[in-house]
Amino acid sequence: MPSSLTVLVRPSTGADEHPALAGIWRSAVVATHAFLTREDVDHYEARILDSYLPRHDVQVAVDPDDRPLGFIGLDGHHIDMLFVHDDARGRGVGRALLAWAAERHPVLTLDVNEQNPSARGFYAAQGFEETGRSPVDGQGRPFPLIHMRRAAA
Repeated sequence: MPSSLTVLVRPSTGADEHPALAGIWRSAVVATHAFLTREDVDHYEARILDSYLPRHDVQVAVDPDDRPLGFIGLDGHHIDMLFVHDDARGRGVGRALLAWAAERHPVLTLDVNEQNPSARGFYAAQGFEETGRSPVDGQGRPFPLIHMRRAAA
C-alpha cells in the first residue's frame, strides 16, 4: 500500500478551482467506474462543472503545498460527491474528507454506484451500512445506487 499523505482540508476557492476538481473527478472515475463509457464520463463531467460543483459546499483535500488531491461535496449531511485523484487513492485522502464531514454532521448518508465495489468497500470499512438500493442513478440512467448511512461512533 502506498504511504499516507499529509492532508489538509480547506474550502474550495470557487469557480477558478473547478477545472482542477473536474480533473480529479475524471481521474477517479476512469480508475473506478469501468462500467461507464467514455460518452458517459463526458456527460457526467459536464454536469460536475455546470451543476454539481457550483451548487455544493465543496471542501478540498490538499497536500502541504496546497495541491488538490480530492474533494467532497455535501448537501446538509448527505455526501453528494467524494472523489480522490487516482494517484492519491489509498493514502488517507478519502478518510480525511470523511473525518471533516463527520466533525460537522454526526450522521452521514451517501449513495454509491453498485458497480463500484472499491468505493462500496471503502465506505463499509469507514462504518457505513447499506440502507437501500435504487435501480437508476439520480438522472434516471441505468446505474444502480446503493444508499448508505453512518451514525456517529
